[in-house]
Amino acid sequence: MTRRLAQVAKKVGVSEATVSRVLNGKPGVSEATRQSVLTALDVLGYERPTQLRGERARLVGLVLPELQNPIFPAFAEVIGGALAQQGLTPVLCTQTKGGVSEADYVELLLQQQVSGVVFAGGLFAQADAPHEHYRLLAERRIPVVLVNAAIEGLDFPCVACDDAVAVEQSWRHLVSLGHERIGLVLGPADHIPSRRRLTAAARAAGGELPPEFVERSMFSLEGGQAAASRLLERGVTGIVCASDPLALGAVRAARRRGLSVPGDVSVVGYDDSAFMTCTEPPLTTVRQPIEAMGRAAVELLATQIDGSDVPHSELLFEPELVVRGSTAQAAADRPAGGRSTASEGRSGASGAAAGWVATA
Repeated sequence: MTRRLAQVAKKVGVSEATVSRVLNGKPGVSEATRQSVLTALDVLGYERPTQLRGERARLVGLVLPELQNPIFPAFAEVIGGALAQQGLTPVLCTQTKGGVSEADYVELLLQQQVSGVVFAGGLFAQADAPHEHYRLLAERRIPVVLVNAAIEGLDFPCVACDDAVAVEQSWRHLVSLGHERIGLVLGPADHIPSRRRLTAAARAAGGELPPEFVERSMFSLEGGQAAASRLLERGVTGIVCASDPLALGAVRAARRRGLSVPGDVSVVGYDDSAFMTCTEPPLTTVRQPIEAMGRAAVELLATQIDGSDVPHSELLFEPELVVRGSTAQAAADRPAGGRSTASEGRSGASGAAAGWVATA
């Protein structure tokens, strides 16, 4: 007990006697100091005294599937900043291969008496994944917001980018450039956003998309390279990818086969994550409105924490196609002179840098 008092007192910057008064519910302590002591208990991993356990800390779990994909640190920055403005403290929980699972993080967050949880990508978007920890949160009436499409049966507010519109924009862009053999690189078969993209692509292709023009992969550069290699073997000239890392893998696959991007193959990514203007060529991609989505997620969560109801439905945000240098006119449609040159790719990139954002 003495060690706990000393650690909490040091964390807050008050005396051990002040901490003791808070833990024993005695008067003579300001509300601000009392809340600081209780938050310090949560952060240090100590259980609150029985009489204080009914009061949740102003902590919010922010659960991310990874940090290697730049889109997730971007969401963390926006959501973390918006939480702080609401007087809430984010607790970042990032999964690592072979490390702490999403369910384990939920258990830890419940132990810390968190006020709510934001999931920005995760198992809720995979139909075949375990979902018991989400139902546990619902049973405990913990406010939750999901960022990305969820499976049916999880009755949480959800903020998502419109996957169907994103694919339609990418598809129409490639068709306008004369591409007829367009391939699709998606996530796993049980991934709900990938299912939506597949449906949208089939619709954009006229109602039917040949199975040989669809490849699935884990969301990584290496996965994108392997999937795109198989598509290139089947003669596609345009590739629409479900993430920017997958698209960068597709660019690498083309180059390993001696093809140029966009001279022989056009590639479109998804997210418009950091540094996509710095790749060679700069990546044509679909931009998610991260700022608006992150702030909306926090607003939904804060409203629930304050005890008000929010619609338990999906809030869809409109994406926009950002045209850069990884897409160009299909080879068969080019004037005499053949393939695109590197300067043509740079020309497309400079247009984007000058503020040219094409929304289909």
